[in-house]
Amino acid sequence: MNPADNKELLSPSKAAKMLMVSPITLRQWAQRGLLPAYTTLGGHRRFRVVDIEKFAKNNNIGILNENKGVLRILIIDDDEGMLRFLNCMFSEVPEEKVEVETAINGFDGGLKIYSFKPDFLLLDLKMHGMDGFEVCKQVKGDKATSNIRVLTMTGYSTKENTDRILSLGAEACFSKPLDINALLTHMDLIKKA
Repeated sequence: MNPADNKELLSPSKAAKMLMVSPITLRQWAQRGLLPAYTTLGGHRRFRVVDIEKFAKNNNIGILNENKGVLRILIIDDDEGMLRFLNCMFSEVPEEKVEVETAINGFDGGLKIYSFKPDFLLLDLKMHGMDGFEVCKQVKGDKATSNIRVLTMTGYSTKENTDRILSLGAEACFSKPLDINALLTHMDLIKKA
């Protein structure tokens, strides 16, 4: 297959960003033959978008290209003050194109997931009606949304709550008040010091 058939060849850094992994991880996948890579005449490795999409689908990995390089974050919390705070905080992230949508409850948030197509879901665990546990369970149980990266937050941080939400497919559970640096670092929006 000729890589020129697809004009969208990506550098390792752009391909890694699309897969939301480090360039080192991407290089290891290519070296092990898990992800096809092409070498330019100058000796540089390049990746086809279609190969990245296929690899992501086969390995249940979320990708950023659906949103054309814009990182989409859906925040679901029944505390309007927290929604305003987080919306403002994400709008000030330097050197990143971030688009934020909010929902005041689990039901409305569940509907927005399909129209907004977020890369990250930042979810409060304890809400009236449909709580964060149920939202996470539904998101991770639906093939159309299972690639969304779910991060949770709670004012009721217990080992039981953390273990339960992680078992449902969330990546992390942050205590409120939020450690903003830890959250942004986890999302690769700021680099580790």
